Amino acid sequence: MKKHFQNQVAIVTGAASGIGRELTVQLLSHGATVMATDVNLTGLETLRAEQSAAGNRLQIAPLDVTDRAACEQLIHAVAKNHSKLDFMFNNAGICIFGEVKNMAPAQWDRIIDINIRGVVNGTDIAYKIMCEQGSGHIVNTASGAGLMPIPLMTAYCMTKHAVVGLSTALREEARRYNVRVSAICPGIITTNIVNATESRDFDLKKMHASSPVKEVPVTKAVTTILKEVAGNKAKIVFPRDIKITTKSYAILPGAYSFLSQLGLKTVLKQK
Repeated sequence: MKKHFQNQVAIVTGAASGIGRELTVQLLSHGATVMATDVNLTGLETLRAEQSAAGNRLQIAPLDVTDRAACEQLIHAVAKNHSKLDFMFNNAGICIFGEVKNMAPAQWDRIIDINIRGVVNGTDIAYKIMCEQGSGHIVNTASGAGLMPIPLMTAYCMTKHAVVGLSTALREEARRYNVRVSAICPGIITTNIVNATESRDFDLKKMHASSPVKEVPVTKAVTTILKEVAGNKAKIVFPRDIKITTKSYAILPGAYSFLSQLGLKTVLKQK
């Protein structure tokens, strides 16, 4: 993997925490130059301080991925300053948990703008640059929820299905230009996502603490992601239980729906 990323230029959105932060750390360890972006400038500054040994191979910049003009300015600046752009990791995203009947229009707007429009902005701008240079790899963070329905996460599922669709369809178009496209579809990763998830109806910390689902440590998750990116995997699905669940849904959707309804009743009773 080190050879694959060494001396490569990458942009990572949502880099102040979670997957984005660890992507930045591991890319730097493999010898890449990284532009780390996020709306959380304090988190980026902490990251830069902790990764001071990387020197000028780590650059940081505040970025709202929903701002098309700002995305264009930053992505084009990185490509111009380094005479290339090798990797675009569109990782920024949010999650909203709860019944659709209780969602406000503003919540729909926010999750669509960040999770879909933000990924479209990064993908579209980087893709055009990569087509011109004849190389590059776009990596979009989706979710296992982008491969199957999960009740109480309808808005999130919708956006992540969109990211998977964008990534897999563009991957076929991009072949002729020698540009690669991958979608990351993980299960639950040990990040700050629970604290960052919006929910009006449920105590997510309590649900999270009692969940039998094993989390994947973020360091292990990103190691898996980068290994699969290096192998040009179209859909990076992990861990094993998510692979099994998504395949089960594809083969036996009726059985999946039955179990899903049982789980939904249990959660609603806890509420």
